[in-house]
Amino acid sequence: MRNGLVAVVALVALSATACGQTGDEGDWRRPAHAGRTATAAVSHPGAPASALSAPREARSPAELAARLTTAERVSRDPSSARPVAAQAGFEAQVLYRQLAGRPRWMRPVVGAVPVALRATVRLHIRARRAFRTMHHTLSRTLPSWRIVAPASEPALLAFYREGERRFGVPWQVLAAVNLVETGMGRIRGTSVAGARGPMQFMPGTWAAYGRGDIDDPHDAILAAARYLAHNGGGRGKIDQALFAYNRSRLYVRGVEAYAAILHASPAALRGLYDWQVVYLSRRGDVWLPVGYARTSPAGTSAYLRRHPERLLSRSTR
Repeated sequence: MRNGLVAVVALVALSATACGQTGDEGDWRRPAHAGRTATAAVSHPGAPASALSAPREARSPAELAARLTTAERVSRDPSSARPVAAQAGFEAQVLYRQLAGRPRWMRPVVGAVPVALRATVRLHIRARRAFRTMHHTLSRTLPSWRIVAPASEPALLAFYREGERRFGVPWQVLAAVNLVETGMGRIRGTSVAGARGPMQFMPGTWAAYGRGDIDDPHDAILAAARYLAHNGGGRGKIDQALFAYNRSRLYVRGVEAYAAILHASPAALRGLYDWQVVYLSRRGDVWLPVGYARTSPAGTSAYLRRHPERLLSRSTR
């Protein structure tokens, strides 16, 4: 089940300890003006790239904490307008990526966000650092992928819950794997190891555990649940099952962190659903929006000359 996408979308802001809800959670999630955010409004993530605004990085820990709190609140609030929530999810993703790369900012940021959000912030950074560590070599070129709009959030949640009901694998784990592997189905392409589909199955593994269409999100998510259950995930052995899925302890740590975030607050799925595909290149973090398509790798510099706004942060390496 090895794949070549994991470090890209973990994006995943883009990792496992359990984090419980606290009584004041509602105070920070639902202010009087929950539909407002510091970034521009956008349309549904399946819309053209021009509908989304590339979030800028924060200039200080205080700014990052304030913007992250707003982004998390707005993205989770069901009363937020769909365009505003989508932008908020993207904003949180970019801020988590920035924070993971600035260890000295971690303490002041955690101290400045609401108490109920602190465990979530720590888990996000755990995930981001785990996946970043897995990505040893930065590419000069962009991948030969197509980026497409994913299935709707309600549909995906129904598929995750069906997987849990039928095979005993927690839906949060299935959602985390789907997020890490392909940004919940946004990435269409074959990995360097030959894996395919929203849950990145190798052909032989799909032949044994798949039913239906490897590229169909419903079929792929149920196949992942079937495979994880076979390896102990349906009996509570999540570590063992995830290690069978991708033989990296860092992978297990990252996926379990995202699952823990969802376990503590299922509403967090709304924000994670809106995370974009962000590719870590030698130039830095490059946003590949819905509509991106390459049949062969393109130079990062050439792409950024045409789309300079899609360089979200510059590489420090």
